[in-house]
Amino acid sequence: MSRRAASGLLLLPGSALLAFGFLYPFGVTLFAPPAADDPDVLGKLGGMLGDTYVLGVAARTIRVAVLTTTVCLLLGFPVAYLISRAPKRRQGLLLALAVFPLLLSTVVRTFSWLVLLGRNGLISDLVAGLGLADDGTQLLYTEFALVAGLTQLFTPIMILTSYSSLSHVDIKLEEAARGLGASSGRAFRRVVLPIALPGVLVGATLVFAGAVTAFTTPLLLGGTRNRTLATLLYDYANVKLDWGAASAVALIMTALVLAASWVSGRLSRVGAV
Repeated sequence: MSRRAASGLLLLPGSALLAFGFLYPFGVTLFAPPAADDPDVLGKLGGMLGDTYVLGVAARTIRVAVLTTTVCLLLGFPVAYLISRAPKRRQGLLLALAVFPLLLSTVVRTFSWLVLLGRNGLISDLVAGLGLADDGTQLLYTEFALVAGLTQLFTPIMILTSYSSLSHVDIKLEEAARGLGASSGRAFRRVVLPIALPGVLVGATLVFAGAVTAFTTPLLLGGTRNRTLATLLYDYANVKLDWGAASAVALIMTALVLAASWVSGRLSRVGAV
């Protein structure tokens, strides 16, 4: 048996499980939801593309996801870099501390923001004390609350993916670049960053996809005034019982995630050149 045939046989069980356990239900849910009397998913999708309310929700979802990805990158990448340059015996402990929030429930982590951002919460009082807002200002149910909650949720993922690339960058390469006259900043930009770019882009893609599809955090922190596509999908499926419209929203979310993956792949190839 050839190596290619053996590889195909090894991939067959997993591929079959993926096809029948994920792809088939996914396709049925999107294009022929069983609970819908008149699915017409593509027709409702076309109507949504001309609906200013749905377009506004989609724009808010993209805006919040982009801001969350940017903040996670600004917070997570430096932490991952410092962990990768720490002594080997301490890296495991530092990494465990950085990703410890992943062990906590999303609901528990989100509820902490309800306390902090409420009308009498710590952050609201601090903002009022600095004169940036009136007393009793509530930061809940705003896009700021959405970005804050999602950033806390996904920063550990950015740290993990960035660390996985940075840990493979030999520190001697930086030392060699500095020995040849490059400043620390230039050595980082020209040596470390290109090698670490694939991991950073993977992390950015995961954070963006997670922010677009997150449900619990936008529901609790955004409320009805700042809906995202995920909460809109829930409203269609469980309140209005319109499974065709819910599938249309799911198609929009899927398209956004696939677009982010495509952009990430293009940037990765450009960085590798």
